[in-house]
Amino acid sequence: MRKLYPEALADKSFDNTGLLLEAPFDPIRRQMNSVLLTIDLTKAVADEAIERKDCVVVAYHPIIFRGLKSLTLADSQQQSLLRLALEGISVYSPHTAVDAAPGGLADWLADIVTGHLPSPEPATHTAHQVNEDDIIPENEEANGKSEVDASTGQPAEGKKKPQRPRMPMQRTYSRPTYPSHRPVDASKTDLDLSSVDHKRSLISPVTGVEGFEGAGMGRLITFNEPQPLTHLVERIAHGVGSPKGFPLAIPQGKQVEDIQIRTVGVGAGSGHSILKGVEADLLFTGELSHHEALAATEKGQCVITLFHSNSERGYLSSVLRGKLTKVLKEEWERVRKEVAEAEELTPEWEDAVKDDDVLVECSQQDRDPFGVVILESSKQEGKPLR
Repeated sequence: MRKLYPEALADKSFDNTGLLLEAPFDPIRRQMNSVLLTIDLTKAVADEAIERKDCVVVAYHPIIFRGLKSLTLADSQQQSLLRLALEGISVYSPHTAVDAAPGGLADWLADIVTGHLPSPEPATHTAHQVNEDDIIPENEEANGKSEVDASTGQPAEGKKKPQRPRMPMQRTYSRPTYPSHRPVDASKTDLDLSSVDHKRSLISPVTGVEGFEGAGMGRLITFNEPQPLTHLVERIAHGVGSPKGFPLAIPQGKQVEDIQIRTVGVGAGSGHSILKGVEADLLFTGELSHHEALAATEKGQCVITLFHSNSERGYLSSVLRGKLTKVLKEEWERVRKEVAEAEELTPEWEDAVKDDDVLVECSQQDRDPFGVVILESSKQEGKPLR
């Protein structure tokens, strides 16, 4: 991980990257030569790693952010760490080092938004308007009678109460849905990554790390030709695992279908610290607060957010898994040779060194806390953004 994403790339002003838990190695009860990738190290992910007998969990978000004065089972996160240590499973966190690295998380998001779907790209439409047939006067819905004049008791003429959509009394909601875990690469998706002509620059460069020139937080994309916002919505949906929906903010008075995007500011996770002050037509990130998004739309900008970790999770299967597998195989082969030549080994160590298998997998339990719940039986499909 340090070869791929040096800790020097991380934002140490707040971040806590590196080896957060080093479990003792026991050759008699050794784990598999396997790594489990996750965004968040939850109890469910810890259970998964223990059941799989992984030797390391690479958790993108640090499970330890600040100094600990104690480690107890009363705290759910500390409980996970203690259980993993007991099983001989270590924990490493790269976090913002992955964000900043060339070819890292920020570039992956930029590759998605500058990708291309099969020509012609599909048109994207906002939700359908409610048909006039589905609108009934509220007084008729209440008692089947026309509105009356309170002073005369006679039907009021020329008066019309506000109308609202006819809604069924019983509503059925879908189960929460989440983006899929499938890898996003040229062989598994119809999205051709980073194929639309554009220029790409760093928002906040990181310098002084040898071999990692061009590192930095966030990316600013400038398309050679303006792109319909509807096309960018489609590309993002395909690129991050086809979620059922994600938040989109546009300036009031605008229609989604009419908006053209020339510049995009990209930042994973909670993007405000990276994207504040960035002059771009679209801000693409994991999350912004209500006031941050409102300030952007008041300036005429658009905002797409994915829920925090949905802007990060796809990178694990699409990019990190393959990169780490390659480096681990090379490193494990080197270590095996060094250990075998160094000294006489116990039978347990001989057995460990003979195992040339290396496996890197993505957690199947890891997901964002938020899913999308869809109202399935309502005649009101949504209100167009204006």
